[in-house]
Amino acid sequence: MKIGVLVMAYGTPSTPEDVETYYTRIRHGNAPTPELLSDLQRRYNAIGGTSPLAERTAAQVAEIKKQIEEIAPGVFDVRFGSKYEPPMLEETAESFRAEGFTKVIGLVLAPHSSSMSTTQYFTRAKAALGEGIEFVEIEDWYHLPGFLNLIAERVTQALAQIPAERRDTTEVLFSAHSLPERILANGDTYPEQLRLSAVGAAELAHVDKWDLAWQSAGRTADPWIGPDILLVLREKFASGVTDIVSCPIGFVSDHLEVLFDIDIEAQGVADELGLNLVRTTSLNADPEFIAVLANLVVERAQ
Repeated sequence: MKIGVLVMAYGTPSTPEDVETYYTRIRHGNAPTPELLSDLQRRYNAIGGTSPLAERTAAQVAEIKKQIEEIAPGVFDVRFGSKYEPPMLEETAESFRAEGFTKVIGLVLAPHSSSMSTTQYFTRAKAALGEGIEFVEIEDWYHLPGFLNLIAERVTQALAQIPAERRDTTEVLFSAHSLPERILANGDTYPEQLRLSAVGAAELAHVDKWDLAWQSAGRTADPWIGPDILLVLREKFASGVTDIVSCPIGFVSDHLEVLFDIDIEAQGVADELGLNLVRTTSLNADPEFIAVLANLVVERAQ
């Protein structure tokens, strides 16, 4: 019997008509208000109507499957399951159970772990797999040298776009998806993981001037972890920074949180201020990045 590999990601609506259903799932069955729905549709429309996340994720999963097969021919069976959009992760987990798998590796396409992100994926997958199946959870991989090296390379490439005479007034801004502050009361290490990944990438890129910011906070009444990147950009400009390299290190592909929240919203603030903003390129299905994940899965299986 092969070892199952359940690759999981957030998911995104396939068409503009799917946005309301998708948003309702995210809100745990509560339909969004017309204002919230309109705002989300506005953001999708700004990047072309839908997010390329589904296509990007499919390419990542295909490359993971290809590379794992090259490392260990015939040993693994790689399948994808989404948190909020078909194929749902429970459906994929149940397919492993139905076919008699006894061991499944769980991998979330997010480098950092949190009680409100990766833990939820694993809890749902484990429940769907049921008793009698060994479930190996790969909780986080933000610290892996291969991952950090690739981030550092992209930071270096972005810095190369900035004139040498302005390097002294340039900063790298690492960011990740904000989460409600209530996770901190239970000792969630998500913010510390972001800091450590930024420290590692900055050291490898030989960058001294860098900072952290949070982005993409939800439209809820709860307080979310900050400071928000839009506020940080204003503060950096006021302190004399002329150029920003935006590195959304918490995301591994081009999607709404990168293409709108950074490329449109943050870029809009930078343009307003006269601040030059350059974003690092996303990892997407870069074979070198996928090799990091493929090797991690094989190592954890052993």
